[in-house]
Amino acid sequence: MNAIHTLIFLLVGMVAFAQNKPLVNQAGYNLGEAKRFVCVGAKDGTKFKILNNTSKQVEFEGEILNQEGWFSTFNPIAKNEFYIDVTGHGQSVPFWIADHLMEKISTKLAYDFFIDVRGSEDASIADLSKIYGGGPSRDGGAYGLETIFECLYYASNPALFDRWKTELGDNNVPDLIDLILWHAEFAYNHVAYQGPVANRHGSLGYEGQPRMQYDYWNHLDQLAVVCAAYHDFLKPYLSREKYLLYRKVCNEKWLAYERHRENRYWTYSTKWVDFGFQEFNEMGNAFGQSVFRNLFMYYCEKNEADGQSAKYLKWAHESALDIIQNWDFNNPRHMWWIRNAEHITPQALAYFLLLAPDQAPNGTREKLSAWAIHMQQKTNNFWKYRVHSETEWAHPKTKELGGAPALGGSLFAVAHLLKNPRLRDIGWAQVDFVFGVNPIGAHLSNKSQDRLDIGGYWAGVENGWPGAHPNGYGQLGKVRGTLDGSPLDKDFQQKVTAAAGQEPQDQIGKDAYATEGWCVSNRGWMATLTFSTLGSQHVKILNTRGAVLTQAKVAETVTIELKAALNLDWDQVEKGKVWVKLDQKPAIAFEVTETGENTGIFRANYKVPSTGRALQVSYGSLGFAQKASINIKAP
Repeated sequence: MNAIHTLIFLLVGMVAFAQNKPLVNQAGYNLGEAKRFVCVGAKDGTKFKILNNTSKQVEFEGEILNQEGWFSTFNPIAKNEFYIDVTGHGQSVPFWIADHLMEKISTKLAYDFFIDVRGSEDASIADLSKIYGGGPSRDGGAYGLETIFECLYYASNPALFDRWKTELGDNNVPDLIDLILWHAEFAYNHVAYQGPVANRHGSLGYEGQPRMQYDYWNHLDQLAVVCAAYHDFLKPYLSREKYLLYRKVCNEKWLAYERHRENRYWTYSTKWVDFGFQEFNEMGNAFGQSVFRNLFMYYCEKNEADGQSAKYLKWAHESALDIIQNWDFNNPRHMWWIRNAEHITPQALAYFLLLAPDQAPNGTREKLSAWAIHMQQKTNNFWKYRVHSETEWAHPKTKELGGAPALGGSLFAVAHLLKNPRLRDIGWAQVDFVFGVNPIGAHLSNKSQDRLDIGGYWAGVENGWPGAHPNGYGQLGKVRGTLDGSPLDKDFQQKVTAAAGQEPQDQIGKDAYATEGWCVSNRGWMATLTFSTLGSQHVKILNTRGAVLTQAKVAETVTIELKAALNLDWDQVEKGKVWVKLDQKPAIAFEVTETGENTGIFRANYKVPSTGRALQVSYGSLGFAQKASINIKAP
């Protein structure tokens, strides 16, 4: 497959793209992570230089191989803007290299989208007939699973989200928490809604059974994660009375709504791209949903004195075995053809190993390892794009925003579990694809004035997606952080045309397909930002010389260190927090301070208390916790 793709470009592209400039992640790159660019048509051995955009001094040099230039080892201490010069091909747009740069410019936009796209500000709205799909997002149904990925997002980096409190609620609660609670209340209020919706491309229910226009069954998935999160981070914000109502409805309706197993052939679609009853569908039943929801209820119930955790663990186990035994990488209906639902399968299976590793069924890690090999094979091209087949790069007629924007998160999760840095590098290549390292040479979001006016676009991106449909089902023109389009198959094989007597002109960015974005597409992008933290954050307990400790004496002063994506303001010394737990006492928040403008490291001294036998420091929760612990030695 890869040889055929390479041959196509060597025969057609090398001359055709001779004038192409280097394509970079237009915003920039994270320190310590993979960094690459593409220069289509550049021959192996072509020299490239990275220059400081202010001093114009060369700071890194390398050579092109397979039309790619890698510079992962270039990690300048001082944050700066740079550009790339490729001999015979010109210069790239400028870009930054800095600590957790991608999180700095993307984190808030990822959930801003879900604030803006709500079908109503009223979570108790009785009539969903004016909302396409019914909501909660105004361009989808309950299958959006927004609450699941919002909860995981918060759990992955809580101190960052705690900074933003001004958009929803009373300015005392983090906006992301308020958003989670809004989605939970919407789910609870519509958990049995069987009325009309404004429009839907198809219906729901098994063939031969009464049809549903609204997938209210999926609201239990959205409530299950809130019930789990209550025990980790939602208690200060969600009353126990309300939590118990959510828990009660989940327990009561779980079997009736068939939440105990994977649902197949449940969604009937009238969309041309997935017409009829397919085994899995992005608009109703994703492969892996059952693993997520049953794990969440297991976690909830095991924290309750009268909990029924065993049955949920059994169902989670059976659902994971379903994936292990039946997930077929060579079946497009299990992979790229389920589009925005594809990322659910690997992420759900990986999440079992994150949340309950000792309970995961045999074969879980091996299945993920097989998937990793498959993905490395499918992305073995200079775009690092997951191709369909030996003859097709991407879909010939419609966008694939369920591809690269969401695939990054799956690669990050599995790379972390398998300790596979190469897989993580491919994950970052997916992020680069989103930001312009693609055949269109543009960010996958349209850079409209409407979005710029509301702070709804990524800083540092020069070229946005060439087209958009701002007034479609979701009315996404003024929704912050919307992804709009991705290259079609034809774009990967563009040719250069030239009028008589004129220089050849490349077609990058010309005739780009555009349609409306979608809440489920942005969900996958948020998942990528969530799972990226698994390889870039840590907690350590150090002695005065900086060595990692496993034990400490009473009254000894130790240093608590947090590395996390908390560096939002380059001109301020910022704060973070970790949670310190002594023996079985409740954990308390402990403040740490940024150690330098571009380090990503936060530290504080801590005096070991005179009582207790063990000390644990953690950051994150719900499967994303980074932890360090020491034993306390008596005087």
